[in-house]
Amino acid sequence: MNCLQNLPRFRSYAWPFQGFKSDPRKPFSCSINMMGGMDFSDIPRSMAVKAISGSTSSAKQSSSESEGGKSEIYSHNMTEAMGAVLTYRHELGMNYNFIRPDLIVGSCLQTPEDVDKLRKVGVKTIFCLQQDPDLEYFGVDIGAIQDYAEKCSDIEHIRAQIRDFDSFDLRMRLPAVVSKLYKAINRNGGVTYVHCTAGLGRAPAVAMAYMFWVQGYKLSEAHRVLLSKRSCFPKLDAIKSATADILTDLKRELVTLTWEDSKCSTVEVSGLDFGWGQRMPLKFDNEHGSWTLQRELPEGRYEYKYIVDGEWTYNAFELVTTPNQDGHVNNFLHVVNNDPSSVNGVVRKRLTSEDPGLTKEERLKIREFLEAYPEEE
Repeated sequence: MNCLQNLPRFRSYAWPFQGFKSDPRKPFSCSINMMGGMDFSDIPRSMAVKAISGSTSSAKQSSSESEGGKSEIYSHNMTEAMGAVLTYRHELGMNYNFIRPDLIVGSCLQTPEDVDKLRKVGVKTIFCLQQDPDLEYFGVDIGAIQDYAEKCSDIEHIRAQIRDFDSFDLRMRLPAVVSKLYKAINRNGGVTYVHCTAGLGRAPAVAMAYMFWVQGYKLSEAHRVLLSKRSCFPKLDAIKSATADILTDLKRELVTLTWEDSKCSTVEVSGLDFGWGQRMPLKFDNEHGSWTLQRELPEGRYEYKYIVDGEWTYNAFELVTTPNQDGHVNNFLHVVNNDPSSVNGVVRKRLTSEDPGLTKEERLKIREFLEAYPEEE
């Protein structure tokens, strides 16, 4: 069963897991359809993805024009942050796809009536990944939805928040979130509905992590199944790093970014572990005539970009990503253990490679981890 149909495109272990966001690239003028393809490097590429609905809109008709404007802004921001041409039409109502007979990925519920729509297709758990600002932006009354679900005797509404457009927060939150999902599925059975706002980033990633960690899929297989059912853009690097975080010791290393230019007045950086929605200033070193930023980062891969006197740019003297079809590049860095030949270093390298798999012992360890992870308030 599927309620998506085509429409025209419109213009921690017991450690406290803590947020990297994808790419700030502008909407691409040309796009390619990668619905069935995989990009294991996780470097964003041009990609057209649409969130559309064949269901009757659950938003009131009188507010559809206002919601259409908000959808356009949201889609623009999502495209810039995720590095792919992504479109969400909130005014068309909730949309979703069955990924497996027991697992659905979709967009957010908008009214209590949407709870009944999901009950009719056998949903026993609604798993919401949205934060309060996500709900407030589109005027979703989450309280009314939760209250109605609570009155029903056959469905449970659960929240497990992840920051939108932020791969680092996704990585750090995945262990706690998937633990909560795992326990809910064991408790409620039936069909589970995992959703974020558009159902294109956070929800697909959480569903993939669950399939990889719990249901026995290889990551590439879970990715293929997911994209065969729903056009979306889950961040593979976040899932790989979260897997390695569970199975190895999570270490941090001090990194230094440098911008050599004494003539500019301000230098900032965006991306890294604090996301593309924020900027962090570099400090000017009078003695050396350069700008620097030092920051401790957990092991992993991070993309970032400089903002020099208000202009977004990259440092040609640091590592850069492969240009996308429009020629856009970001800087990036890999944070690795000082001793990559150690047992944990070898395991992390394997788990963050192109197509990682899990041994039986690793799956058992992850399952024990998910069961033992403390419940969130």
